[in-house]
Order: sequence, then structure tokens, then C-alpha cells
Amino acid sequence: MLHSSIDRVASATPPAIAARVRGLSDRAIAWLFVAPSIVLLLAINIFPLIWTIRLSFTNFRVNRPNAPIEFVGLRNYLNILTDNDIWQSMQATAHFLIWTIVLQVLIGFSLAYLINKKFRGNDLWTTIIVLPMMLSPAVVGNFWTFLYQPQIGLFNYVVGFLTGNDPSSFSMIASTSLAPWAIVIVDTWMWTPFVMLICLAGLRSIPSSIYEAAECDRASKWRQFWTITIPMVLPFLMLAVLFRGIENFKMFDLVVQLTGGGPGSITELTSINLKRAAFEQWRTGYASAYAVILFVTVFGLASIYVKALNKVKQR
Repeated sequence: MLHSSIDRVASATPPAIAARVRGLSDRAIAWLFVAPSIVLLLAINIFPLIWTIRLSFTNFRVNRPNAPIEFVGLRNYLNILTDNDIWQSMQATAHFLIWTIVLQVLIGFSLAYLINKKFRGNDLWTTIIVLPMMLSPAVVGNFWTFLYQPQIGLFNYVVGFLTGNDPSSFSMIASTSLAPWAIVIVDTWMWTPFVMLICLAGLRSIPSSIYEAAECDRASKWRQFWTITIPMVLPFLMLAVLFRGIENFKMFDLVVQLTGGGPGSITELTSINLKRAAFEQWRTGYASAYAVILFVTVFGLASIYVKALNKVKQR
């Protein structure tokens, strides 16, 4: 059946095309199959990047398509680098990025270390822990907005019960001092399971024979942890930091649902600031320069980090 189908397709192929295909090398045929994917990649990723770089040197506004486009050189880049609001959003992003990564790595590794110890209900607890990362950021944002409500929010009642304060005396998403921590808590709750799974894969990749040899040498559990577990899980931890760092640098939807960048602009991350410049102020050339700066920053830091990760893996 299969051979007859192939024979029908072969017989239907025009002789000129069949002769050309038979004359191609294996390498040429491989490129022929890969070519559509490369064209699609160029169309979706490379062309928009080149177009964005081009627009970053102009005063183009997408809401004024008929207005003359002027070449402004590096003016957009200089305006961005000297804008205090931009640096404030950079600080908000750095605060969010650093604390979410630190908390997610610490809690995620701790949970992975506990789950790696076989106990009754292990699979059930693993399933419950990974549930938050299966939810949509928009759903999580709305869910935690209700939890943070001063009058009816469960979070305020738990904090009030533990501290003795009136639950309605503070608001996590309306306070300039608490709002940055509110988005850190939610992102940590949502994405710690992701870090836990990566760490768990690292822990389960360590051969048990290494621990058995260490026990023969009378190494304590604490010594085994620092000399075997941590060094062998470190590449997995660094990989988790890389993934979460890139994702949190461009965090948008979760923060918009929770605080919208407020109160004021205290939680206005760079992605929110960029969106406002592009689609509220319609400064397309300026926003393009902003996007290029963010891309170069993330790409540069990620490249340096990957080199460090490769050195750790080769040890």
C-alpha cells in the first residue's frame, strides 16, 4: 500500500523536476527541507529586528503615517539614557528581577530537595506544588488582586492574624512601599515550581554510587550536601536562573493585572514603560530605540552568563 502510494507520487512528478531532484546532493536536499523554516524565521524574527533598528534612528510615529519621516541619528538613544523616568523603571525592574530570582531559587531548591526524598504522598504533593505554573498570568493576576483586597482579601487576614495588625489597615497593591513586594510574592508563588522541577531533575541525575562512596569515607550528610549535591546541581540552578532572568526582565501581563505599574509608577517595569511609549504616546521611533537598548542589555548579559554556565558544566 505504501509503495504503491509512493509510486503514484513518483509517476506524477514532471520528468524535468524529477531529473533535477535526482541530480541534487544529500546536502542540497537537506537545505531544501530546512529552507522554509529559515525563511519563516527571517520573516518573524530577523526582519522585525532590522526594521526596529532602522526606526530607532527616526522620529516616526505610527499614528501619523503620512507625516514626513526624519532621520534623527542618536537623539532617541540619548533621550532614553538621560531620562529619569527610564532609570526609575530600570530600578523597579532590577528590584523585581533580583528578588524573584533569589526567592525562587532558594524556595525551589528547598522544595526539590524535600521531594527528592521519597515519602508517602510524594507524587500528590508534587502535583499540587506545580499547579500555579499551569495557570495563565492573567488568571493569576486577577486571583491575587482579590487576595490582596484590604477588606475581603485572604492575604491581609493571614498577615493580620500573624502580626496582630488590622487587616484593613494596609493594602499591598495600593502602597508605594508594599506594591513592589506584592508583585515579587505573586511571581515567586507562580514560578517557584518551575525552578523546583529543574532542580529536581538535577538532584535525580546524581548517581547514588557517589553518595555511597562518600558514606564509606565517613563523610557527614552536611559534607555530602556541600561537596556533592551543590556542585552537581549548580549547572541546573544556573540554568533556572537564566530562564527566569530572561522571562522576568520582559515581565508584563502579570504586573499589569496586579498594579498596572502603580501606585504612581513604583511598579512600572521597563516592559510597561516601553508599551506606554509605543502605544499610548505613539513615539514609535523612540520606543524602537528603547527596545533595541533592552535587547542589547538582555543579549549581552545572557551571553556572558552562558559563558560562565559552560565553564561550570566543564568542571
